[in-house]
Amino acid sequence: MMDNGFEALWQSMGIANLVWGQAFMVLVGGLLMFLAIRKGFEPLLLLPIGFGCVLANVPVAGLADDAVGHLLLAKNPAHMAALADLLGTPIAALGDAVHHASGASVHAARALARDLGYEPGMLYQFYAVAIESGVAPLLIFMGVGALTDFSALIALPATLLLGAAAQFGIFFTLIGALALNVVPGFNFSLADASAIAIIGGADGPTAIFLASKLAPDLLGAIAVAAYSYMALVPIIQPPIMRALTTDAERRVEMMQLRPVSKLEKIMFPLTVLLLCLLFLPSAAPLIGMLTFGNLLRESGVVDRLSKSAQNEIINAVTIILGLSVGSKLQADKFLSVETLGILALGAIAFCVGTAAGVIMGKIMNRVSGGKVNPLIGAAGVSAVPMAARVVNKVGLESNHHNFLLMHAMGPNVAGVIGSAVAAGVLLAVVGS
Repeated sequence: MMDNGFEALWQSMGIANLVWGQAFMVLVGGLLMFLAIRKGFEPLLLLPIGFGCVLANVPVAGLADDAVGHLLLAKNPAHMAALADLLGTPIAALGDAVHHASGASVHAARALARDLGYEPGMLYQFYAVAIESGVAPLLIFMGVGALTDFSALIALPATLLLGAAAQFGIFFTLIGALALNVVPGFNFSLADASAIAIIGGADGPTAIFLASKLAPDLLGAIAVAAYSYMALVPIIQPPIMRALTTDAERRVEMMQLRPVSKLEKIMFPLTVLLLCLLFLPSAAPLIGMLTFGNLLRESGVVDRLSKSAQNEIINAVTIILGLSVGSKLQADKFLSVETLGILALGAIAFCVGTAAGVIMGKIMNRVSGGKVNPLIGAAGVSAVPMAARVVNKVGLESNHHNFLLMHAMGPNVAGVIGSAVAAGVLLAVVGS
């Protein structure tokens, strides 16, 4: 009896059930937290994502598993037999059958597991409420709208072209992801490729929103890639900017932006929403929440709501969002050759987007007779405001009187709109 008791105690311990993949992912979670705490790389999200990654890989606990996962962990012969009958598969192949199940089979399996008394883990419930429902990315977008001043874009509307050009990386990578299918081990569908490509927009909430709709199994890798490359903007972008511009181009000083009236600031989000309504309704969730948050800010009559969107709401949602993303970093799902492909494609998407923005900046420099500094094109990716700060830094290196921050904010916020539009296009074409 005592031996059986010790055996049961040992089998309930994490150390007895820890596999190498889980140990490796715990180290990955630790690395993400190190980068957030020590290096300051996107700490608001990398810290909860890293912590969620560690929690998701705790053996036996099943914190990131749904009710079916908990049924499998319990290893009750009668319950496993019932699930095997439902899915029409032998008990020995039940794990693979659950992993590859989809649609009605998944819902039926979850209903059976709940009827048998199993409940999903804590992180899975966070994921279902925050991401699977699409709520968290949308609330983040509302907060971004409330935090963002669109004055630079309103004062110089031509910078919309820079934000649009930077989205070229998305569609370039879409083709690259499909082309990668010729390599053994890769099997990206059009929906998978679309979700991967959005990394090029350098917009974490948009990447999470689109991945949750088109490729939920790849969400963890896509989210980590998106936020990692956003955090590495100061390292990735400057070499590309210097390689594509001359010293004379980097020295170009731009004229001070004109003042923007309150009426223009109020009309801007309403106009953007109207255009979305007329031409791209599929982008309405993202564009709608972005413009709503900005209208709260600019209207000047709902300061309490605006401050809540900028602080309490976005902070609370960020915590849940980060932990939910971390829950998708389970070893059995994350450690695959496809993950390496996603990380590589994400880097390509980001670099191509940056390069396309700078090239459009060079074109605008020629057309304007040398009045536009091409560097601001690099801010067309929507890593707000980090990309604009990097542009300002590189500009100051060539000309100590060259302050480009406000000018770069135009294409930077245009990139936020551009990535949402690109997501809407992909959702409309692929999601249907």
